Amino acid sequence: MKLQDREPLDEEAIDAISRLPKAELHLHFEGAAPPAFIRGLAKEKKVDLSKIFNEDGSYAYRDFVHFLSVYEAATSVLQTPEDFARLCTAVLEESAANDVVYSETFLSPDFCGGGDVSAWKEYLHAIREAAEAAETTHGITLRGIVTCIRHFGPEQAKTAALCAAETAGDWLCGFGMAGDENKGQQRDFAYSFDMAREAGLHLTSHACEWRGPREVRDAVEDLGVSRIGHGVRAIADLATVDMLAERGITLEVCPGSNVFLGVFPSLDEHPIDQLRARGVKVTVSTDDPPFFHTTMRREYADLARTFRWDAQTFTELNKTAMTAAFCTADTREAILKKIKPPKGA
Repeated sequence: MKLQDREPLDEEAIDAISRLPKAELHLHFEGAAPPAFIRGLAKEKKVDLSKIFNEDGSYAYRDFVHFLSVYEAATSVLQTPEDFARLCTAVLEESAANDVVYSETFLSPDFCGGGDVSAWKEYLHAIREAAEAAETTHGITLRGIVTCIRHFGPEQAKTAALCAAETAGDWLCGFGMAGDENKGQQRDFAYSFDMAREAGLHLTSHACEWRGPREVRDAVEDLGVSRIGHGVRAIADLATVDMLAERGITLEVCPGSNVFLGVFPSLDEHPIDQLRARGVKVTVSTDDPPFFHTTMRREYADLARTFRWDAQTFTELNKTAMTAAFCTADTREAILKKIKPPKGA
């Protein structure tokens, strides 16, 4: 159905949609750190991070590349497994407050133990303990995806892949790549992705957020991923869009992030609705929510208002997310029972 043929939704319906149970597949762990949490931790450790905050306490940066440096500065005060456990609690409390019932988060061994496997295991254990406590308290299920950092280079990526392979299992279930998309090529990281695949991990990679459609094809063909982080610039080449649909590749779309960073000038001009209409499997996530002044509730409300998606549409999106989730079949089945529209929707 074309956008102009859809009935506009009233604010009561939009509010109900914003409170639906949600599955989120694209959440950067450190990037989800509430600014107040990072400021508090910096104060405890006597680290001056005043330059990375605005007067209102939010994160301050000029553009995407500067955002990466601010991100890494904020991460610098996360120095021990206990710090990451506390971060996990803070992140999951915020996600649960936005009705997220299942989340996959990107974790980097580069930030958790400097790439040392033994240290990484200690950090991961602390994070898992906090996640299990949050599941008991808030009913939210978390799973981890190790990411190598593209602008750290292919050799450093091998270290992240080794950490991932050594801890692969039901909880640590995926491997991917984040960072500056304009550095190198997807194929430069094939060795690391092969290592992760051999360890039984599912694969995803950031692509086609800044570069063109070729990035998506490279990630699919050179790395063998089943999901793409972002992938939204694929809309510039309908043959690539159709390839995504035909191969069943799922896009982890972060509309608010894309608009905030200027990938698209407004949500009205964002291609998520077009991609979905053409048969591409799309999902909705927040990326680095406090950096981009968004939440999962806000994403849902904005999408409902802009594209007139009803509750059933969002339920279908969440089912798509869970079908593409890297968790075990038992976990998927349990979460799917929670994902349903309100009665009468």
